[in-house]
Amino acid sequence: MKRKINNICSDLFAECVATSLSGNPDMENVNALLSSIIIIQDDYIRRVSHPEPGMLPKKYYNELEESFYKQVDEIIDHIGYLL
Repeated sequence: MKRKINNICSDLFAECVATSLSGNPDMENVNALLSSIIIIQDDYIRRVSHPEPGMLPKKYYNELEESFYKQVDEIIDHIGYLL
C-alpha cells in the first residue's frame, strides 16, 4: 500500500508541475497544491505504518484506501482548475 501511495502522489506531483508549465497559472495556487500533495503523501504513509488500535485491520485499511482515493480525486480536480 505504501508503494501505491508513493506512486500516485509522485504522478500527481509531476502532473501538477507539467500543468503549471503549460499555461500561466497563479504560482501561489500551484505551490499550495504541491504542498498539499506532499502533506497527503506523508500523512497516509504514516497512517499505513501505524494503524488505529482497536479496529479490525481489514476495515481500517479499506477505509484508509477509500479516504486516500477521495483526496486524490480532489487533487485531480484542483489540477484541472489550474488551467
